[in-house]
Amino acid sequence: MEVRSIESVIRALNDAGVRYLIAGGVAVVAHGYVRYTADLDLILELTDENLHPAVAALTGLGYRPTAPVPLEAFADGPTRAEWVRSKGLTVLSLFSPQHPKTVVDLFVEEPLDFTRAFASAASIEVAAGLPATFVGLDDLLDLKRRAGRPKDHIDIDHLNKIREGRSNA
Repeated sequence: MEVRSIESVIRALNDAGVRYLIAGGVAVVAHGYVRYTADLDLILELTDENLHPAVAALTGLGYRPTAPVPLEAFADGPTRAEWVRSKGLTVLSLFSPQHPKTVVDLFVEEPLDFTRAFASAASIEVAAGLPATFVGLDDLLDLKRRAGRPKDHIDIDHLNKIREGRSNA
């Protein structure tokens, strides 16, 4: 994972007017618990108006699915539904030779109500003049609880301590 690559993805999405939420480990770090993460998890608003510019922005950075499918297929709702039904896919992983250390994972289904989550999202400047949209702390905790892996339980413990610290400040 490279900071310059994350910044490139965020800049491309922002420039294209894409509605997105950063989730996963990068969101955990943004909310205050610094730990290693291997990928950039993105929840995109799954509408035609949003997905076509998102696909174009990511393609422009050299990103392609690691699975043998064209990235453009991600913009098609019935195709995504088939991936979920037949392959149990939850995220589509993307790789770029231009950004080889930064895998991007796109949620195939919205794991939360996007409109509500976007309204309560945290906008955090990740570089000078470069804001990024992260899932809010409550939504991040909910996503972590549902994922339920050992690393998610560790994240939950640390994020709850951060929340307690904020409420006591």
